Amino acid sequence: QVQLVESGGGVVQAGGSLRLSCVASGNITSTRTMYWYRQTPGQRRELVATITATGRTSYSDSVKGRFTGSKDNAKYTAYLQMHELKPEDTRVYYCNCWVSGSQVWGQGTQVTVSS
Repeated sequence: QVQLVESGGGVVQAGGSLRLSCVASGNITSTRTMYWYRQTPGQRRELVATITATGRTSYSDSVKGRFTGSKDNAKYTAYLQMHELKPEDTRVYYCNCWVSGSQVWGQGTQVTVSS
């Protein structure tokens, strides 16, 4: 069964940068679309970035121009580079993909942006 493990979260001041990583347990980044979501407790998860198997990316309006998704298929890893972070970016960030008709989620990584 595919597993996803996120890392790279932390506490950063407004205007700072972080890079999140999502390591898959198998070679799926080359054949699957990878998604980055974020969530505040009690609210719905928000899709912020999509990275297709061919490397095309798309972003939500809330992060466009500040966040960049990428992947390294040789390392089974997807990334989310975040710049110009704002306090409202404070959330738990999750990576996600679909495998055999089911969604696979990582455990999440907390990003906290202080003002």
